[in-house]
Amino acid sequence: MIRFQKLYEVERVIRDWNFSPEDALELRQRQSEETLKEFKKWLTDEYQKVLPSSAIGKAISYSLPCCEKLSLYTTNGSLQIDNNPVENAITTIAIGLKNYLFAGSHDADQGAALL
Repeated sequence: MIRFQKLYEVERVIRDWNFSPEDALELRQRQSEETLKEFKKWLTDEYQKVLPSSAIGKAISYSLPCCEKLSLYTTNGSLQIDNNPVENAITTIAIGLKNYLFAGSHDADQGAALL
């Protein structure tokens, strides 16, 4: 958990100080890459201590192959650590679609949407 807080702290600095993609890349490579390497080492070490069929064993087994993909954002300053901004932007659309799914007819949908 603390490792992910470190990663998001780096991202907060990048966002708050409005870093250029080049500066963001440099900061991520100096700080985030090491944290991600530590996380992968922790996963590898812990996996040897748990039963593969246990819940934590399954979680680690799932996470280990994802480490490279998780680190991808540290190779490009324009990438984001997650897709939260996109999810937040489309949430209202998804909620609207669900709310108006059974409004009756196309005309009723449009009228309800106007309201």
